[in-house]
Formats: sequence, structure tokens, C-alpha cells
Amino acid sequence: MKKLAILGSTGSIGTQTLEVVRENLDLSVTALAAGSNIRLLEEQIREFKPKYAAVWEEEKARELALAIKDTDTKVVSGMDGLIEISELEEVNIVVTAVVGMIGIRPTVAAIKAGKDIALANKETLVTAGHIIMPLAKEYGVKILPVDSEHSAIFQSLNGENPKEISKILLTASGGPFRGRKLKDLEKVTLEDALKHPNWAMGKKITIDSSTLVNKGLEVIEAKWLFDVKMEQIQVVVQPQSIIHSMVEYVDGSIIAQLGLPDMKLPIQYALFYPERRTMPGERLDFAKLGSITFENPDIETFKGLCLAYEAGSIGESMPTVFNAANEKAISLFLGKRIKYLDIADIIETCMREHKIVKNPTVDQIIEIEKSIYELIESRC
Repeated sequence: MKKLAILGSTGSIGTQTLEVVRENLDLSVTALAAGSNIRLLEEQIREFKPKYAAVWEEEKARELALAIKDTDTKVVSGMDGLIEISELEEVNIVVTAVVGMIGIRPTVAAIKAGKDIALANKETLVTAGHIIMPLAKEYGVKILPVDSEHSAIFQSLNGENPKEISKILLTASGGPFRGRKLKDLEKVTLEDALKHPNWAMGKKITIDSSTLVNKGLEVIEAKWLFDVKMEQIQVVVQPQSIIHSMVEYVDGSIIAQLGLPDMKLPIQYALFYPERRTMPGERLDFAKLGSITFENPDIETFKGLCLAYEAGSIGESMPTVFNAANEKAISLFLGKRIKYLDIADIIETCMREHKIVKNPTVDQIIEIEKSIYELIESRC
């Protein structure tokens, strides 16, 4: 029996992870964690009967504890609560599906406790890859990617020598605004940006996908996961979202992972690696598909992708600035306080004004995030 702690259980990845649990009787849930959606968390607790539940907001934690007082589930809260459930002795694998840099500390704690990590929290490697990857090696734990693109790369590397990678071809759907130019995006509404053509995701990542910032974050993450240089990662737009990513080797061979856009596949693969399990659902029919097309990303219109390459190439504290500025800008856009095109402009401004901090610690990363938030708020 493999026992899980799921951080971010009420979000898109968390709920789909629980779908995988329902379909595999040798998976059990030891702990769940959520931000503030205690209604859904209570439903999950009553179904999966975890020993622990963590809630980010202390007041919401007290509300949940009262609601589930008839169960045996212990409720904990805040960062201490996330760290506590990440270190539980009986847990085998920690699924990190929280959004934002709050995922860093519990991931570090889980690694030090010897837990494998099913990683769906981009920010952890984007901002702290220089800490996380050496730590995972030191403690002998696996970092198993859950993002469909990184899972595809991971699968395409199976049985191959990673030193023989020529480049990684990271695919992108292009988002809802593929083919549009800057002037077409001047009046984009929040509702427009939340309509992704292929994937069902949370609001923040859906907006990120529309700006191609999400792809930029994935490029930086891939740099750390697969120990390659930024210039070895090429983003290719593949609108059908059938090829999830590819690896080109030094001899010119390219290995790709294909499948229908369904996040349960990379989630299940991470949970059972190296085993493959039968998964119910529709299969890819090439005759019906007809064609798979490719194009280059429009980096003039979607400059967030260029800024990500710049941040990842500079390294040090710059990826933290990129990520934090984007998170705050997305929050403002979701609150309808800024326009769509302001998102990339805010990121660029913060990067230009930042003074590099070399080899930042976790505390410094969190402090930089706070300072970027305050800078943006002071100007909006």
C-alpha cells in the first residue's frame, strides 16, 4: 500500500490525484491539505478518511475541525501544518500541488524526511531549484514530475543517457490567444483569458497559459529537473496538445510522448513510477486526429516567454523576481485591477529594477517575493 500526502487537494491537480486514488485500491490518503475551500476538503475527508488535514488559514482550520469533529482526522494549520504532514513517518510520497512559493518549505521538509516528491508546484524549482535538486540527491529521494510536459520529457528519457541530450522540445498549446497580435489583446477580459482550448486547469495557471508565462516557468523548471542549459530548451507550439514534449539526442533521434490531454496520466505515472498501470478512458485515435501541426511561439506578442528565458539564464534571484511579479500581477488581473497586457509589463519592470542576490536561501527567496509584492502594490 502506497500512502500519500496531497498538498493542494482541492485544486485541479489535487482533485484529479484523488480520482487516481479512487481507481487504484493500493493507494491510500494519509493527509490532505487545502487553502480555504473547507467545504470540498470536508467532503474529501469523509470519503478518504485521512489521519491529518491541513488548512492554510487558521480560522478556516478551526471551522473545519468543528465540522468534522465526528471523524478521527486531526486538523492542523498554516506552514507548520503543511510541514507536519509532509514529514509524517507513514507517508511514502508527497504530492505538491499547492500554488505559489508556499510549496518550497514543505517540499524541503519532505525531502529531508526521505519522501519521494510528485511535483506539480512549478514555483518550487523555478525559485529554489538550486536548493531542491542537490537536496534530493543528498537524501536519495525521487523528484517525479506531474506537469504533462515534464512527465513527457521524463518518459522520453527512460533508458537513455541524459548526457546525450541535444535539446528538449517543450510543447505549448499556444493558449486561447494563439495567432493574435498585441493590438488584439488590448481589450482582453478576464473571462476571455480563462477559456483554455484544451486543458481544464485552475484560474492562475489558465491565465499563465494564455500569456505563455506558464511555458516560461516550465522552461526554468525543466532546466533543473533535467540538468540542461536554458539554450538547450526550445518551446514549440503544438495546438492539438497531443505531443506533450520531446527530447532530441546528439545523434538526431527524437523521442516523444503522445496522448490525449488528460492530467490523470502524468499523475498516475508519477505515483507508480516505474510501473505503468491500466487507466480507463478514451485512447488517441490517429485516424480521427488526422494531423498534428507545429509553429514557433510569437515572442513579440507574448513577451513573458522571453522574460522567462532571460530570468532563467541570469539565474540567482532573478527567477524568484519573475515568478513573484507574475503571481502578483495575476492576482491583480483576477481582481480586475489591471489590464491583461499589464501582466508582462509588470514582470519586466520588476526584473529591470531588481538587484541580484547570489545563491539565495529559502528565507531570502521568501523575502524577495514579499518585496516584489509590496513594490507592485505600491504602484497599482
